[in-house]
Amino acid sequence: MDKISLSGMQFYGYHGVFPEENKLGQRYRVDAELYMDLQASGQSDRLEDTVNYATIVDTIRGIVEGKPYQLIEAVAEHIARAVLAEYDQVQALTVRVIKPNPPFDIHFDGVSVEIYRKREQ
Repeated sequence: MDKISLSGMQFYGYHGVFPEENKLGQRYRVDAELYMDLQASGQSDRLEDTVNYATIVDTIRGIVEGKPYQLIEAVAEHIARAVLAEYDQVQALTVRVIKPNPPFDIHFDGVSVEIYRKREQ
């Protein structure tokens, strides 16, 4: 299966279990790998034969910058569901949500979740 990768997207959201996370918010990073057949678009060179990744970025932005969730697992799940629901060409995807500054008393590169979801047959 072919793949389009959207790497290092950054959005500001208000997700977390603690009230200060919901009030102050923080920057989140999101990576998405979209698995689909790219042969037709590769041969035709027409946007109509693929997905417009700019609109997928807007879909992801709406979720990360929208309704607060307690868990980044829920953020990732909602991204996956929305992409599969809105873009028929996408057969499967991997979504990684990175919370670079969780409220822990330790310095590290953050915490992330990664999920893989595919279209039901």
